[in-house]
Amino acid sequence: MNDTADLVGVLRAAGETTRLRLLALLADGEQSVKDLTEILGQSQPRVSRHLKLLADAGLINRNAEGAWAYYGLAPDGAGGDLARWLISRWSADDPDRLRDRQRLESVRLQQAEQAAAYFAKVADSWDLLRSLHVPEEAVEAAIVEAMRGRVVDTLIDLGTGTGRMLELLAGHYRRGIGIDASREMIAVARAKLAQCGIGHAQVRLGDIVDLDASAGRADVIVVHQVLHYFDDPGRVLAQARRALKPGGEMLIVDFAPHTLEFLRSHHAHRRLGLSEAQMAGWARAAGLAVADLRSFPPTNTAEGLTVCLWRLIDETETSL
Repeated sequence: MNDTADLVGVLRAAGETTRLRLLALLADGEQSVKDLTEILGQSQPRVSRHLKLLADAGLINRNAEGAWAYYGLAPDGAGGDLARWLISRWSADDPDRLRDRQRLESVRLQQAEQAAAYFAKVADSWDLLRSLHVPEEAVEAAIVEAMRGRVVDTLIDLGTGTGRMLELLAGHYRRGIGIDASREMIAVARAKLAQCGIGHAQVRLGDIVDLDASAGRADVIVVHQVLHYFDDPGRVLAQARRALKPGGEMLIVDFAPHTLEFLRSHHAHRRLGLSEAQMAGWARAAGLAVADLRSFPPTNTAEGLTVCLWRLIDETETSL
């Protein structure tokens, strides 16, 4: 901060009960205005006004995505540092903070239930749905290319769906584990793996934002078309990072930013694509670095979506 006036301005922005509650909520991950309104029990205009004051002061960042906007603590800089310092001084047992956290968990549970209901409905036709508007063959070829010449001990596929990545990369791991929260998807994946004779891979029911340590740690983690189903993809990456061996890497496949709102309203998407800057920020926060990025434009430019393949590695590896 340049001078005393700047510091006083930032402190004034944070020095209000609702705005302090907002900072604490955003410390747990990015949130939409809609969800923050529900958690705080306040009107959308009032919450938006508080968020604008915090953003103007540099305490939080705003990312607009179509008709929605997501907010998170400023990842770096004096504003973000001050926000985290203030939150660390606020007792976790404060009644307002406890109530907000309970409501946040309730909102996340509702979102998970909505997504589970959607996946249960589309499990049998998932591979066909996923191929719509997406250059799937080119993306899959690039995924295989990223693993060329390697056979790793353990590969974990988070949000495995029908197990397509375990099938595609079967020749590149000695032990494969697919994790998904949908029982219906897991049933389809298990049947497909058995049909293909892939005996060195298994699928498990589990929450990828609360990973079970029994799966062990992976040399490679794949997160294929999963992150856009979460309000806070950075939270998923941070969890995945804990399951990665030192020197391991992640292969992330997802959409580039787009404006197709129907994917949010009809297909359970929470984020309308992920930008290069967002991925770099989430990776950095998880102790990772973007080593490579490939983009695949749609074959149908009228309705298609660009798909991106990111390769993330240990941040320490980039300095060697």
